[in-house]
Amino acid sequence: MGKEEFVREITNIEEDFAKWYTDVVIKAELADYTDTKGFIAIRPYGYAIWESIQNYTDKKFKEVGVTNLYMPLLIPESMLQKEKDHVEGFAPEVAWVTFGGGEKLEERLCIRPTSETMMSTMYSRWIKSWRDLPILGNQWCSVVRWEKETRPFLRSREFLWQEGHTIHETAKEAEERTMMMLDIYADVIENLLAIPVLKGRKTPKEQFAGAEATYTVETLMHDGRALQAGTSHYFGQNFTKPFEIKFQNREGKEEYGYQTSWGLSTRLLGAVIMAHGDNRGLKLPPRVAPIQAVIVPIAMHKEGVLEKTNKIFEELKNEFRVKLDDRDNYSTGFKFNDWEMRGVPVRIEIGPRDLENGVAVLVRRDTGEKETVELNNLKEKLGELLENIQNSMFEACQKIVSEKTTVAFSLEEIAQNLEKNQGYVKTMWCGNVECEDKIKEVTGAHSRCIPFKQEHLADVCPICGKKAEKMVVWGRQY
Repeated sequence: MGKEEFVREITNIEEDFAKWYTDVVIKAELADYTDTKGFIAIRPYGYAIWESIQNYTDKKFKEVGVTNLYMPLLIPESMLQKEKDHVEGFAPEVAWVTFGGGEKLEERLCIRPTSETMMSTMYSRWIKSWRDLPILGNQWCSVVRWEKETRPFLRSREFLWQEGHTIHETAKEAEERTMMMLDIYADVIENLLAIPVLKGRKTPKEQFAGAEATYTVETLMHDGRALQAGTSHYFGQNFTKPFEIKFQNREGKEEYGYQTSWGLSTRLLGAVIMAHGDNRGLKLPPRVAPIQAVIVPIAMHKEGVLEKTNKIFEELKNEFRVKLDDRDNYSTGFKFNDWEMRGVPVRIEIGPRDLENGVAVLVRRDTGEKETVELNNLKEKLGELLENIQNSMFEACQKIVSEKTTVAFSLEEIAQNLEKNQGYVKTMWCGNVECEDKIKEVTGAHSRCIPFKQEHLADVCPICGKKAEKMVVWGRQY
């Protein structure tokens, strides 16, 4: 199979981005469709990326005192009903279990769409005194939300995630924890996945059902659409009161706790695909890549080639995630294309002539650039190259964000900017939901967030002309 023929199996990224995305998911063997409609099977290569995200994130959690636990998959309907705003927010997406063991259940059980209600119920039993606080719990699990339209990783009816739920003695502590976890998400996305984030607060219309405040890390994909990559919520006492999460405070009086919740999911795999990928397929940042470098022997039937590449593999494997492709049923050209499509950051080519000269050829997946290095410097050079690729991929994404961020001073200009450029559009906003609804109605864009880094663009709202003190970023979303 030639290079052009191989590439034709992946739809052109500029012609049909949605089809390109699906092609990459399937061809790179990240996931596959199942016979259960709307539910995907995550394949080993895709799951390995999730494991990298999970391991990095879990380590960060533990560094700030978070401990893991596990809650039941099924939640009684009466428990879900305890927090009115919360149940109304999730009602359209809930899947119900009504039979068990062939018999109709006395009470319907909801398959968890999120675990605030179950966590809150259990915390109310475990907390008695201020000495029991804070509780900093997190679980890695799956949740089910009955999405009408699904797309692998971005909107599956079942997806993997982590959900943290904490209870604190004071509002100040809970608010600080909310922001601390948002900063961890920004670290994961920027430093591990090489994707720049926009940090800010969600508008009241867009915040989590039952929250006092929702904070977000937003990302921008190659096609200019936004993807909400992680959220952290401050609940105040909105859950602790209905769920009776009380404690005896330091003065001996009974008081309700202050709560937070925060989560990120396998949606981040979709972000990696869409932020970095190209017409060759997947492109993985080295820190998250399951395979950081693949060794491809050239003319491996010739004397000494396979023996030497095996030796090099043994020398590298303890320092890098490296693979030796010694398959003898595929051509060298097929292997090059295959590993490029799977997004492996570096390809190491070694043939008979290279061995004679004591060198190897390193090929970057992100730029296609080649570099010849001496074998005795290979380990050092590979480490430097991987770090360089990680930084370059972040900068490439940052360039797209800069190019696709515009300012608008009227509804017409917001619509024009989105049609021409997609991306983020910055405007001032009066704070009224009617103006937010109007922008969505006319342009299809949602408010992404009220950024922490504010700019004063004008004195008035571009929709109603009333006084505006906050800048909001708008964008069409996944």
